[in-house]
Amino acid sequence: MSQQNAPSTGRGEAVWALVITSVAGFMAALDNLVVTTALPSIRKDLGGALDDLEWTVSAYTLTFAVLLMFGAALGDRFGRRRLFIAGLTVFTGASAAAAMAPGIGSLIAARAVQGVGAAVMMPLTLTLLTAAVPAARRGTMYGIWGAVNGLAVASGPLIGGSLTEHVSWHWIFWLNVPLGLAVLPLARLRLAESYGTGSPLDVPGTLLASGGLFGVVYGLVRGPADGWSDVVVLTALFSGAALLAGFVIYSSRAEHPMLPMRLFRSRAFAGINAASLLMFVGMFGSIFLLSQYMQGVLGYSPTEAGLRMLPWTGMPMLVAPVAGILSDRIGGRPVVAAGLFLQAVGLGYMAVVATADASYAVQLPALIVSGVGMALYFAPAANLVMSSVRPQEQGIASGANNALREVGGALGIAVMSSIFSARGGYGSAQSFVDGLRPALVTGSAVVAVAALAALVIPARRGAVPAGPEDERALDRTQGPASGEAAALETTAR
Repeated sequence: MSQQNAPSTGRGEAVWALVITSVAGFMAALDNLVVTTALPSIRKDLGGALDDLEWTVSAYTLTFAVLLMFGAALGDRFGRRRLFIAGLTVFTGASAAAAMAPGIGSLIAARAVQGVGAAVMMPLTLTLLTAAVPAARRGTMYGIWGAVNGLAVASGPLIGGSLTEHVSWHWIFWLNVPLGLAVLPLARLRLAESYGTGSPLDVPGTLLASGGLFGVVYGLVRGPADGWSDVVVLTALFSGAALLAGFVIYSSRAEHPMLPMRLFRSRAFAGINAASLLMFVGMFGSIFLLSQYMQGVLGYSPTEAGLRMLPWTGMPMLVAPVAGILSDRIGGRPVVAAGLFLQAVGLGYMAVVATADASYAVQLPALIVSGVGMALYFAPAANLVMSSVRPQEQGIASGANNALREVGGALGIAVMSSIFSARGGYGSAQSFVDGLRPALVTGSAVVAVAALAALVIPARRGAVPAGPEDERALDRTQGPASGEAAALETTAR
């Protein structure tokens, strides 16, 4: 099967692709954190121990992170639109099942199935958008796509808290159903089908990557609750790391690997993936603790806390489209690096001003700076990932980047929670602040390192091939050997 990307130059098709992929991405990203503020209400209705409540969050994170690269590989092999529709169908159906769950066990199972659908759907959103948008307009489109996804990640606690407080916790899942039912026919009618390289599915690589990610993410998710010295946690972490090492070795030698290791020889691909991993370590851990700080220490309700975080969480809707335009004009590296440095400054400032009775006016500058920083990161990061590889490799590149983000998010919550527990706790407002401050300083430092990783990315040196016509032209004029050289040069950019 040959690659059949069909990028469109029509504005209408590009806009439809943007709407469809943004809504789908919003749904998948939202469910990462939307449940956190609803846990007390879920426990009241369905019962269950603290461990069960944690699994309502972890089950989704685990299947989502583990299957992201596999979902992207399936889309490349069997059709990206086809698998996108399949993933969206599974996600929508599992959302309805979660909303109607009669007990905590069935809710956890539905959440795990939700993660499976999201893992297939999410990496393909970016690939399908890229195929539909001309190269000259991709930065702007990525900006809007990134704004929507960034808003979903950051506003999960607000949306979950507001629905739980004013309607019912069931609606954090019912919300997905009408959105999914609306997007499904549009995806079938408005998205063009496209494929990857046509290589056979890499079964050994899939098993190694999925098993390795399962072990690492499971260990990170369970570590704070079960203890880092727990035998199961240690076994999961070490076995997961060993399987991922085996995946790297295998993929370096395989003829048709799921994720070619040569991609990481590109400073662009390696740099943006390192920056993404570190960004999510710092951001996810910070949001996880700050949402609790505003409610548990400052006394805000879930809705009030979410509204006060809007200068941070809502900023991507205003700034990310501008960031996309800037990345089209000056390249993504300076925009991403600037955004990450601002995010680091915002988290560091919040660590300084956080007290048991801090006023909102004192916190506001940190929230605004962090919001601008996050907005500047999302859109150009997507552009850098997709432009650092050949068009037929964009599916697996998106899957790999999303998998690293998810691992980063799980790692961030685990690390920040451990630092928080070591230096403070939930015993009193002051104890919470004592744990929060060093955790935020750590998050700030990690995001600053992410900014340095972004500076490793080479300056833009021209456009990469925008579609299959460019690839076929290279192959016809240069032959197999020089075609590979051109591919490597494309990757270097």
